[in-house]
Amino acid sequence: MRLVIAGLLVVAAIITGVVVNINHPGLLFASAAPLFGDWQPHVGLGTPVAVLIAFLVVAKGSELAQHRFALPIAYVTAVAWTFSLAMIDGWHRFVTRLTSEDEYLHEVPGVTDIPAMLHNFASRIPDFQPDSWTTHVSGHPPGALLTFVALDRIGLGGGAAASIFCVLVGSLAVVAIPKALNNNAVLPFLVLFPGAVWVGASADGMFLGVAAVGIYLLTRWPLLGGIVLGWCLFLSYGLVLLAPLALAALWRDGEGLPLRRIGWAVAGALAVVGAFALSGFWWLDGYELVKLRYYQGIGDIRPYWYWAWANLAALALVIGPAGIQGLRKDKWVVAAGIAILAADVSGLSKAETERIWLPFAIWLLAGTARLDHRKRWLTAQAVTALAVNHLVLTNW
Repeated sequence: MRLVIAGLLVVAAIITGVVVNINHPGLLFASAAPLFGDWQPHVGLGTPVAVLIAFLVVAKGSELAQHRFALPIAYVTAVAWTFSLAMIDGWHRFVTRLTSEDEYLHEVPGVTDIPAMLHNFASRIPDFQPDSWTTHVSGHPPGALLTFVALDRIGLGGGAAASIFCVLVGSLAVVAIPKALNNNAVLPFLVLFPGAVWVGASADGMFLGVAAVGIYLLTRWPLLGGIVLGWCLFLSYGLVLLAPLALAALWRDGEGLPLRRIGWAVAGALAVVGAFALSGFWWLDGYELVKLRYYQGIGDIRPYWYWAWANLAALALVIGPAGIQGLRKDKWVVAAGIAILAADVSGLSKAETERIWLPFAIWLLAGTARLDHRKRWLTAQAVTALAVNHLVLTNW
């Protein structure tokens, strides 16, 4: 029944999107709503490679999940799967996705003084100023821009290096999540995660990997996990919603409220917040100004009445049929669900959630570890990813 409901939701979102785009062009600002991209069936060099990888994971994935080297095998396969999906759109599109005038790399050459940049960062968030940050830089805390500046400083500048970096970091989630769950049965479903379409390449793909590593570290070393998740707060304002997943990581079955572990995690996160504050950037100031910037642009145009439910249709395509079928009363699934619903209700996630919600959505696959008929569900995941990537020319 849940698959039928999800399917109807996706169909309704597509049909409504087509009707609105015909009658009110530009209102949704998403030609292939509920996804951000254009309806453009196509194939590419990555097509046969992606199909081959999918076939191998379906055939051998569950067996290899029990192998002693399961995690490194899964990581390499996830990287290959993500790259092959990206190459369906072509190398040029892959290496230019982060170089447009709306993206992070556009601002990298202008960062010649990092302390000054941090001190003045918040003042440049609002639009319609001579020195306003570009769209994605203004919409995020300075950690995201700093990441790409650091890559440039060590000789890994440019779109190719940035896109490859996002894929390599994003694919770490395939290793971190089974470690957090202490269950490798989820591995093949993480490898064929349909959301990989947007990991290659978007900065949100990188956020996905960092956040997953942070959550895993909380299960073992709360202070270190807190530091990593503290850094996540400065990659994206929305990652404050990792809090339910952080609590799930700290809470061990059969124990009471883990106050000591929570204390260590909070101490680690506050250390990062304090470091940025001393550098001149206060997170709350940035958050208030980014809400202003959001409604200075297309956030003020896109209708809440559509995106409040169409976002969930996009989510269904991100997690795939297996992810939907695997939804259950599991602490990880519940925590991710709370984060996603909070983001949806906020009205600050109108469209493009197929990439924005990646750090939360992937945890909804926790329930796939218990699915029967695994080859059937893995096939469904692969078909979903391949269909989306071949029918829609996605923006990321």
